[in-house]
Amino acid sequence: MTEGHDRMSDSPARSSGEADLPAWAGGQDPLSDVLRNVRLGGALFFLVDATAPWCVDVPETEAYRAILFRRARHLISYHVAVEGSGFASVPGGPPMAFGTGDILVIPHGDAYRIESAPATDPEFDREGTLRFFREMAAGRLPFVVREGGGGDPPARFVCGFLGCDSRPFNPLLAQLPRLLRIRRRAGGADLLDRLVDLTLAEMQRERTGGASLRLGLSELLFIEAIRRHLEALPEGETGWLAGLRDPGIGRALAALHARPQAAWTLGALAREAGVSRSVLAARFAGLVGLPPMQYLARWRMQRAARLLADGDATVGAVAFEVG
Repeated sequence: MTEGHDRMSDSPARSSGEADLPAWAGGQDPLSDVLRNVRLGGALFFLVDATAPWCVDVPETEAYRAILFRRARHLISYHVAVEGSGFASVPGGPPMAFGTGDILVIPHGDAYRIESAPATDPEFDREGTLRFFREMAAGRLPFVVREGGGGDPPARFVCGFLGCDSRPFNPLLAQLPRLLRIRRRAGGADLLDRLVDLTLAEMQRERTGGASLRLGLSELLFIEAIRRHLEALPEGETGWLAGLRDPGIGRALAALHARPQAAWTLGALAREAGVSRSVLAARFAGLVGLPPMQYLARWRMQRAARLLADGDATVGAVAFEVG
């Protein structure tokens, strides 16, 4: 893991306006390209109705990934606070408070805890949690799970798990923190609120095509959470998302994702970015964490792995496609 994984992050809400993002070269959006090649697929979510005191412990995703999604190589966990408040933490990190409308994302598969109040001597029934996931994956549990000791204040939150392929190179996940909290926007309902409402409505009924719809809603919730995080990044932040927001580096990333098979040189990429080679080399590495050509090589590997996994292309065709 990179140094960024050893911290937690808070994305504050913005009441209006969005981050200034560069116009994507040739209409290519690097974030969409990365998400497409990450192969988001497989989703499970349920609603927890909790009464104080309550506590939910979840082990590292390797313990239950195959229980939920046999083909997924990685799991992203997320939680949306529909009502109430609580605290979230990962091992070695301090409790992070969250409230109604906030989103919690655990992108790296860490064990984590969400609870009504920080516990001084927590108990963790690992085997009980794994049994719960087996029953939920088999469809033997209701979508609404009740938890807690029967006191006030109550809390309701959506628990979601999204399967994906994070290997061999995922620049988005690689630079997200271990625990990401995204604050609700001030000023009333927005897209995220509507997505949560749709998710809750879908939970309450079983209809034809429900599995596909739930997957789509989970993907949309995750993507909107990442967009919120991007919009709220503070000045001076580093990482792949910060690179997208930088005008020159954003143009360079867009060009690489639009034409990964091209015979790129540092000079050609600098012309696309509208900066000098020295500025591009230093700023790209400083923000993204890799020199431009090393980033391109790793992204080509990711695309090749995706194409080969699809099984519809020969090795020669893949080599031509990715350069």
